[in-house]
Amino acid sequence: MPPALLDRRLSIAPMMDWTDRHCRAFHRALTGRALLYTEMVTAPAVIHGDRERLLGFDAVEHPVALQLGGSDPVQLAEAARIGAAFGYDEINLNVGCPSDRVQSGRFGACLMREPELVADCMAAIIEAVDVPATVKCRIGVDDQDPAESLFATVDASARAGVSTFIIHARKAWLKGLSPKENRDVPPLDYALVRRLKRERPHLSISINGGIASLDEAEAHLDSADGVQLDGVMLGRAAYHEPAILGQADRRLFGDAGPDIDAFAALERYRPYMAARLAEGVGLASMTRHMLGLMHGRPGARAFRRILTVDAIRPGAGLEVVDRAADAVREAESRRDDAA
Repeated sequence: MPPALLDRRLSIAPMMDWTDRHCRAFHRALTGRALLYTEMVTAPAVIHGDRERLLGFDAVEHPVALQLGGSDPVQLAEAARIGAAFGYDEINLNVGCPSDRVQSGRFGACLMREPELVADCMAAIIEAVDVPATVKCRIGVDDQDPAESLFATVDASARAGVSTFIIHARKAWLKGLSPKENRDVPPLDYALVRRLKRERPHLSISINGGIASLDEAEAHLDSADGVQLDGVMLGRAAYHEPAILGQADRRLFGDAGPDIDAFAALERYRPYMAARLAEGVGLASMTRHMLGLMHGRPGARAFRRILTVDAIRPGAGLEVVDRAADAVREAESRRDDAA
C-alpha cells in the first residue's frame, strides 16, 4: 500500500542557508499546517557526515520533509533510509538547484536532461522507505523545450511510482546565469504547470516560483479554469515576510482557529528558543530567521537592529527578543496616540 499523502496546500520551499531547523521551528510557530522542508542535503553527506547536525530536528516541526541531492540510486536509497529513520515525513529529490556545485556533482537542475536517471533514483528511494517520495524540479534547463522536458521528467518518475511533484515554473539557465539570477530572470510559465495537472490529473502537482503573497497562493489554488492544483510552495516571501504564514491555516486550509500574529508567534517560539539556549545554541542562530517578522509595522527597523546587533553578544538571551518586541509595541503605541 502506498504511503498516505500529506496535505500539500501550502509548503515552505527548501532554501540553502535559510531553512535550517531553527527557521523551521519558527515557521511552525506561525502555521501548524504548512509542510516544511529542510535545506538540500547531499546523499554522501547524509551517509558519511555528522547526521545529528545535518538531519536533527525538533518534533514540533512535523510535518517536515527531507530534501536530498544526488544522482546515484544506491546512495540516495541509503540516505533516504537514514532520513526516514530520523522521522522525516517525506523524502524529496532535488531536480531544480542550478548552482555550480550542483552541476559539477551531476545533480540538481542538470538532471532535467536525464529523466530516466531521475526515475531510477526515485525507484530506489521508493523501494527504500515507507514515507512519500517526491520530486521537486524545474520546467527545463538551457535550450530545452519546457513542455517536452517537464513532461519527460514527470512521466518517467511517475512510471517509477512517484505521484507527487513540486514544479518551480521557471527554466534554469546553467550557462550564463548565476544561481541568484536563476531565481528571478528566467520567465515564469505558470500555464505550463496547470497544463501538466490538466493532462496528468491523477498526479499531485504543486506550483512554486515567484509567489509573493497568500493572495497569489489562493489564486493558484483557484479552480475556475477547471484545473485544481494540489498545492502552492512559498519560498522567499515566507522567509522575508514570515508574518503572512500566520493567516495560512485559516485562508488555505480552512481552519477555524484565530490567525497567529507576530507577537503570538514569538510566544509560541519562545519555549523552543529557551530549550536551544539551554543546550548552548547561540541566540543569533535563531533570531536571524525572525528579522522580517515585523515587516511593514512601526518599529520594524528597531526590531531588526536589536536582533541583529544584540543577539550576537556573548550570553544573549530571551531578554533581547523581548526588547525587540517592545520596540514595536512602543512604536505602535506612539502611532496610535498621534492618530
